[in-house]
Amino acid sequence: MPRPSIDASLVSRLVAAQFPQWADLAVTPVEFSGWDNRTFRLGEDMTVRLPSDEGYTRQVDKEHRWLPILAPQLPLPIPVPVAKGVPGEGYPFGWSVYRWLDGENASIDRIDDLREFATTLAGFLAALQRIDPGDGPPPGEHSFFRGGPLETYDAETRRAIDRLRGQIASDTATAVWETAIAATWHGTPVWFHGDVDSGNLLVRDGGLAGVIDFGCSGVGDPACDVTIAWTLLSGESRAAFRTALCVDSATWARGRGWALWKALITLAEHLDTNPVQAATARRVIDHVLADHQRSTRRPGSRRTGYSATLNRPGWLRNALPVRALPG
Repeated sequence: MPRPSIDASLVSRLVAAQFPQWADLAVTPVEFSGWDNRTFRLGEDMTVRLPSDEGYTRQVDKEHRWLPILAPQLPLPIPVPVAKGVPGEGYPFGWSVYRWLDGENASIDRIDDLREFATTLAGFLAALQRIDPGDGPPPGEHSFFRGGPLETYDAETRRAIDRLRGQIASDTATAVWETAIAATWHGTPVWFHGDVDSGNLLVRDGGLAGVIDFGCSGVGDPACDVTIAWTLLSGESRAAFRTALCVDSATWARGRGWALWKALITLAEHLDTNPVQAATARRVIDHVLADHQRSTRRPGSRRTGYSATLNRPGWLRNALPVRALPG
């Protein structure tokens, strides 16, 4: 199915038809609408999110089921569903209305104290992990297998490394990836966000003010949530984040693997077409490789808590690797 055309006019028609009490509210696109969903502000206090592709539609029901449970147990605001729309006006998917959260997407120039930002984020993720996982959703297609074994993306990652030979330090990238694959997770499943990216972290008055977009969330291995250590943080702030979240060596290695995978496939896709995205991906790759090299050079360092045997949980045994859509 081709991606539907989504604009403010469509959103206005959907709202008027399904929620006439809000028909007179202004609909305006947000500055950074995202890839998985198209986001619009509805009046002053609400936001409308519409999946941009069929692959993201599973996330609508998941967020409506779980975000009201997670929200009161977290130290920072997250989106709270207000209403759930159905297909209409030529738009083929379910969609959502949420409470509006004030803030701007996180960036270095908007953050007053990066170390404090890092520890606040770590506190949020620690609180998320402490929430009873109950019958929360295990990793799967709804999360693009985030929260599951990195092995799901082994073939894709190795293809990207081959594609980028001569562009990156391929041997080091392979070493990082193989170290991450070997650092098998044996822990108790916990809640993870799944896409802790600067675009999903809201900043207000120089500090972290909210976390949005739980479309890739679920219950499993939280290593995918530490990728922010290489995509936004650095130096002291990265170390502060790791310490505050109590990240062990194996989880840190898997987190490097998740960050490397996303950066590699992004660079391979945009190498010749989008210099801005390519440069961002290169920067992340450089951070990941340098961090790996520092860890292997550290005096007395050794690999602990690693297993070369992957104990796949039942939900993954019959799962086929899928191409992760940008998110």
